[in-house]
Formats: sequence, structure tokens, C-alpha cells
Amino acid sequence: MQTIVNKPPHNVPFVDLAAQYSDIAAEVQDAINGVLARTDFILGREVRLFEEEFAAYCGVARAVGVDSGTSALELALRACGVGAGDEVIVPANTFVATALAASYVGATPVLVDVNPETHLVDIGQVRDAIGPRTKAIMPVHLFGRPADMDAIMAVARQHGLRVIEDACQAHGARYKGRRVGSFGDAAAFSFYPGKNLGAYGDGGIVVTNDMEIADRLGLLRNYGQREKYRHETKGFNRRLDTIQAAVLRVKLRHLDAWNSRRREHASTYQRLLAGSGVRIPSSSAEVESVWHLFVIETRSREKLQRYLADRGVVTGIHYPRPLHLQPAYKDLGYSLGDFPVTERAAVQILSLPMYAELGEASIAHVADAVHTFCNLEKTDAGRA
Repeated sequence: MQTIVNKPPHNVPFVDLAAQYSDIAAEVQDAINGVLARTDFILGREVRLFEEEFAAYCGVARAVGVDSGTSALELALRACGVGAGDEVIVPANTFVATALAASYVGATPVLVDVNPETHLVDIGQVRDAIGPRTKAIMPVHLFGRPADMDAIMAVARQHGLRVIEDACQAHGARYKGRRVGSFGDAAAFSFYPGKNLGAYGDGGIVVTNDMEIADRLGLLRNYGQREKYRHETKGFNRRLDTIQAAVLRVKLRHLDAWNSRRREHASTYQRLLAGSGVRIPSSSAEVESVWHLFVIETRSREKLQRYLADRGVVTGIHYPRPLHLQPAYKDLGYSLGDFPVTERAAVQILSLPMYAELGEASIAHVADAVHTFCNLEKTDAGRA
């Protein structure tokens, strides 16, 4: 039986990996010890089994394990034939790795703004961004919420474009009943430790229904070889570690239960934060989010963050500087004001504690603190 850890109200971490580990420690240790006993540390049995199990979980034909989510994005692009001179449409509101993957293959990331209600890519702007050099669209299932894949796939088919899903925050999420990762030509997942399905180090995977793409991925991650010392292409050393695969096999068995708890926590947050004065994320009947992050929006973010920290609540900001305003992407030529929805999110979004083991008392403490802060803000505004 798994244990729900209720932290004292004055101490609410942003994530609590120790609480998760305490529930599965024996299973994890057995899995790691098995790898140590077999000594198959590179592309060992656990990698193959995890690939099979994760592909089945996502409802796709193949999965190819790699060393990080960033590598998964990059190699997915390479395997889909995206390269120098191509353009890849990327939402401006995402982690930098989405754009970096396009840069790594020699392509140019073309940024588009997002929907103000969902923070996901705006399909109208995707249509407007398509040009003669466009080769692929990379929709991001941000914060664990699936993008509008019907609309994205329709546009892609109309223009003959590849679709590579960035599902790095959305393990197990569903769009109209189907798992994310099963829509595009390929999809990338990250197993960074804080993800819903996280390893004990870096790791990633690419899933696809295209056997040719899967075959190219297998070559690219392992020096371009099918057999040792016969290199068919210029590949990389991007293999998923066998010990990490063993850990992930254990965790995959618990993922649906953990995601179910996250949905319960999100529902509790939504109920308790209603009327507080902060903007809370909505739910939709078409999608089943896995709530990797629970983000609110407020014009007083820094003040609210400090207020919560003084009351033992650890929060996060995703992401404080948009891609188009990053020094690394100054060469793209974008300016402040080009993506107003993304820019608003960058200064207003605050991520509240969210993990499966989060207790209701902790959620109530966070919500009460938010309400109190907002009431104080109203009082101060009335006195001004």
C-alpha cells in the first residue's frame, strides 16, 4: 500500500522526490541490483524491456531510449529528415530545449505565440508561420496539457509537414482518449528526475509508429551502427543508461496512479483557489492533463512568491524569459512585443507545489495563503 505524505503546513516543497522514493524503494533497489548482477550496463535487457513497455503504454509501435529529453527532440528531428536550411515552427512559450533541438540539426526555429487560455501553441499563428522552408511543426504539451492535435495534424497534412510532439512534460496525458506521442511522426519524452515519470538522472525516449524512423533513431543514438564497428551513418553516443531504464520500468507501473493523484490535486487547487483573485488553469473534456505543473497567473508574482516562501511554500517560475528574448536567440531577430501572450505569461505565471504525494492539508495551506495575500493586496489598493 502506498503512503500519502502530508507535510506540515509550514513546509510545502515544490516537489518531493524523497516521498516518492520511500514508496518504491524496495522495487527500485531490486531492479538496480538486477542490472548490477547482469553487468549489462550499455543497452542492456532493461532498456529493451522498457522501450517495449513504454511503446505499449503510449499506444505506438516503437520506442527508442536516449540519454535526455533534449537528445530525444534532436534525434527525432534528424530521423524525420529535418536539417540545415529547414524551418521548424516552435511555440515561443516553452523550455529552451525545444528550440535548441532545431538549432542542433541546423534548422531555424520559427516562433509563434500561444493561446492565452491554455498556454499552448496557437494554431492560427502556426498557419501564418508556414513558408517555403518549413519542414516541421513541434507542438509542446506544456505543463502536462495536450495541444490541439487534430488541428495541428490537419495543418501538417495540408502542407506536407512533419510533426514532432514535444511530450517532455506530458507522460500519460490523453487527447480525445489517445495518449500524447501517438499523433505525430515522432514524439519526444524527457525523464528528468522531476518529471511525472522521472529517472534518477537524465534520460529520454522517442516514440513513433514509423519503423523507418525508429530504425534511424537506433542508428543515430549508437554511433550509427547496427553491429559493432560497422558504422552506417555518422551517429552519436546518446544511449539510455540501463540502470535508468530499470528504474523507469518500476516507475512506469505506478505512473497512472501518480497521474490520477495529480488530477485530484489540481481539482482541489481549482476549487480552493476559486475567487481568490489569481487566474487558475482550466480543465477541458477533450483532454486529460497529467498536471506536470499547476500554474497560476498574477500581476504581483514576485510579491506573492515571497509571501508564500515566508509561509514555507516553495514555488517555481516557468519560464521567466521567453525564447525570443533570450540572448542565445538574438539572431532570430525578434523583439519585445512580438509575442504578447507569451510575454505576459513570462511575468505573471507562478507554479505551485504539485506532486503525487502532496497532501490535502498542504494544498489547503497554499490556497489559504494565496487568498490571504490577495485580500491584503485589495486592502492596500483601497487605501492608496
